Amino acid sequence: MDLRPFTEAHATTVAGWPTSAREVEMWCARTEFPLSPRTVTGWQLDEDVRSHLLFEGPSGDGDPLGYGELWLDTEEDEVELARLIVAPGARGRGVGRELVRALTVLARDTGLADVFMRVHPDNDRALRCYRGAGFLPVDPALAAAWNAPQPVDYVWLRHAEPAS
Repeated sequence: MDLRPFTEAHATTVAGWPTSAREVEMWCARTEFPLSPRTVTGWQLDEDVRSHLLFEGPSGDGDPLGYGELWLDTEEDEVELARLIVAPGARGRGVGRELVRALTVLARDTGLADVFMRVHPDNDRALRCYRGAGFLPVDPALAAAWNAPQPVDYVWLRHAEPAS
C-alpha cells in the first residue's frame, strides 16, 4: 500500500464511502447524506490541512482504499489525524491500521511534538483500530476541556510514542 497526497479527482470516490447518514456523522460530524464531493474538495482549502489517500498495491498503482487528513497546529506544536475513512469493500482487512500507521509517520515527520486524534464515542471499530496503532486516551480532564466546544464528547487519543 502507498500513501499519496489527495487529489480532487478522487473527491467523488471518497464522498461515496460513507454508507449511511450515521456513518457520515461519525466520520466528519456532518449531517448531509450522501456527502457531496464538493464538501470533500472544500476541506482541502484550509492551509493547515494535509489530505492523503492510501492506495492498494505495492507501488500504489491500485484503487484508493483509505482517506485521512493531518491537521497541523504549529502554535500548539501538535498534529491531529482527522477524517479517516476506509472504502467499504476494504474494511476488516487491516487497511485502517495501515492508514493510521502511514499518517502517523507523516505526522511525526512534521517535527511537531504531539500527535492526537478524536473519535466519535460510538465508533467502536475505529477506537479498536487506533488503540491497536499505538494511540491511548488522553487525561480525562484534558479530554473534558477539549470537548467543551464540541458537538459530542469525543474520545481523544494521543500517539504513545513521543517525538524524537
